[in-house]
Amino acid sequence: MAAQHPPAAQLAATQTVWSGAPVASGSGTGFVFAVIGIVLGAALLLLVIGYFMASFGAGAVVISALVALLPLLGVLFAVRWIDRWEPEPRFALAFALLWGAGVAVAIALLVDLVVQIAFAIGGGEANAASEALSVAVQAPIVEEIAKGLGVLLLVWIARKSFDGPVDGLVYAAVVAAGFAFTENILYFGEALIEGGTADLGGTFVMRGIFSPFAHVMFTACTGIAIGFGVTRTRGAGILGYFAIGLVFAIGLHALWNGSLLVVTDFFGYYFLVQVPLFAFAIVLVVLLRRAEQRATRVRLQEYADAGWFADGEVQMLATSNGRRAARRWARTLPGEKSAAMKQLTADATRLALVRQRILSGRGGLETLGEERALLDAITRDRAAMLAPTGPAF
Repeated sequence: MAAQHPPAAQLAATQTVWSGAPVASGSGTGFVFAVIGIVLGAALLLLVIGYFMASFGAGAVVISALVALLPLLGVLFAVRWIDRWEPEPRFALAFALLWGAGVAVAIALLVDLVVQIAFAIGGGEANAASEALSVAVQAPIVEEIAKGLGVLLLVWIARKSFDGPVDGLVYAAVVAAGFAFTENILYFGEALIEGGTADLGGTFVMRGIFSPFAHVMFTACTGIAIGFGVTRTRGAGILGYFAIGLVFAIGLHALWNGSLLVVTDFFGYYFLVQVPLFAFAIVLVVLLRRAEQRATRVRLQEYADAGWFADGEVQMLATSNGRRAARRWARTLPGEKSAAMKQLTADATRLALVRQRILSGRGGLETLGEERALLDAITRDRAAMLAPTGPAF
């Protein structure tokens, strides 16, 4: 499908203008359900925190929450780096964080409670075997399904911005970061109550330094699989990709949890198995980001060929070096022109992803309308950039 051509007046006026995605506003039922999910997640997080306070005391929970903020901020900083090419809408990220921190944790705790009650009713007694089964089998299955459901819901809630595996990775990482934050409060609180600050320090080293990205790595399997799914199928077909991702997520989670029960040399196992897995994950992230950048450049070049961009603008808008140079230059401009430069970059990136969706056969009339609106927005961005600066008074 050929890119739309601009009107003759726009084509004649296309000039190089030197050459953060805009916060996608929610619309329709998807945004409404995102708000409902955010409220539900926040309420369940407060309920879980209340449960922790009843178990450990308010002081221990406050200390544990402050300590748990450190790995959370580290993970979110890394996610921001991954997501900087085409940032996801804030409402979707808030949904992901609170789904992980509130809803997914509540599901895991509730299932664990039900299993314990059923076990007690059946006359069973807790022993090493049942504990191992809970850690190595129950926890990976329940937790990965609970977290993965949040990513799956975002396919619908954030359907205008869920464009591929990088987006799936970002959403999965934020869900996992939220889950790990609340789980860390639990483990840090237990350590503080049972062994004081010494045990808290040891637990922080294990969970906050050696494994802050463990949950992210597990759930990323589900997110990446769903991300590939949204580029290849529509409707119920996404469930197959969800299931494939869950298999890998549960497998990695079970490998991690199970190893902690059987290995005698944790550090040897960590550096021989987990470090290579983490290194592989980093390489995969870099490759996925480069693929997203290549797709942006190819799609924008099609619009440049149709007259929407001037020579050199694709290089500016679709490469890391070009964007860095454009940001430096934009900082020298008056405020409104600097903002227009940022908006042009954002709208062009979004346009490239929308065209990718159209070419893959996933775009209906709504997507075509989104393309038209972005082309009009780019025209306005350029006009704002080229507008004469008013006299200073």
